Amino acid sequence: MALVRTMRDQFDWSLFVALATIATIGIVNLYSATSANPALSEMYIQQMYWLALGTCVAALVTAVDYRHYERYAWVLYAVSVFLLVVVFIGPSVRGVHRWIQLGSFTMQPSEFSKLGLIVALAKYLHHDPKSDGRTLRDLLIPALILAAPMLLIALEPDLGTALMHAFIFVSIMVLTNLKRRSLFTLLASFAIMLPLTWRFLLKGFQQARLETYYALLFDEHPDIQGDAWHAYQSLVAIGNGGATGRGFLRSTQNQFLFLPDQYSDFPFPVWAEEQGLLGGLLVIGLYLFVVLWGLRIASQAKDRFGAVVAVGVSALIFWHSVINIGMVTALVPVVGMPLPLFSYGGSSVLTILIGIGLLMNVSMRRFTF
Repeated sequence: MALVRTMRDQFDWSLFVALATIATIGIVNLYSATSANPALSEMYIQQMYWLALGTCVAALVTAVDYRHYERYAWVLYAVSVFLLVVVFIGPSVRGVHRWIQLGSFTMQPSEFSKLGLIVALAKYLHHDPKSDGRTLRDLLIPALILAAPMLLIALEPDLGTALMHAFIFVSIMVLTNLKRRSLFTLLASFAIMLPLTWRFLLKGFQQARLETYYALLFDEHPDIQGDAWHAYQSLVAIGNGGATGRGFLRSTQNQFLFLPDQYSDFPFPVWAEEQGLLGGLLVIGLYLFVVLWGLRIASQAKDRFGAVVAVGVSALIFWHSVINIGMVTALVPVVGMPLPLFSYGGSSVLTILIGIGLLMNVSMRRFTF
């Protein structure tokens, strides 16, 4: 009972309220986003089920001292990589291998592998005796930890999720004392690899997305009836919202079915058109608060494992938010990147909430146990 009371007293209400607000707004927005299409009108209910299930799982993750996860970090990592291999055993869907069918539930292992990467890096860095700045040589083993899931996901192919793993990796390395010179060398190496990536790794549809982004960015007559349709309709929706929005259920781009994937990759334009600039800034502010609060938790963690986990989860939420909102505002190319707790999707919701459970776990044990 004393343990329960202590955990209750240490509960991070600031983090909980911010995330609950995002999830609530997401449900309301999903209801609006799917209201014009009868085939999608029940999605917001399914999303509520996923949120309820994810909250229960997050509560269980929070209840177990995070130091137990450190003991089994390599097992969790190995399972996440194994599931990425299993993906290739089943049939492809529209030419890609991304999902595992478990009865009526479709699981996307690449979502969960982000958490496997975070705990594996946290495990390695927890036992790394090096306390001063890390050089590129010190990144060799962490880079190998990254390489396995990133390569498998790139082969699916899912370049966006593969890059998300790389962004999480770089964020953890930078925030755990990577030397500035090493960081510049690492970024230069990525830049050098871009032409090779374009030539040998990118599929035709991925190259088309980048070409469309270039055309939108430099106003070179993008094909708004073709490849640029998604980004163009998103910009129109956001522009229609003005400062205060058109009002709930009044998104013309959504109600007249101009905006595609409005429940998964493009829910933010629906919200921005209905609630305007002020509503959009509210959502962005909530994500920014969660990320900064997560970094605050990392700075106060009792050990390096907890600190790296907190940094990793914060990076997960940060990059998902930045890439999705950047994508719908034509600041980055269109990729399949859900907005945390805002986009519809079981695997995405569960992954984010399990990550939040880990973050809450570290937060509640900063000063006790």
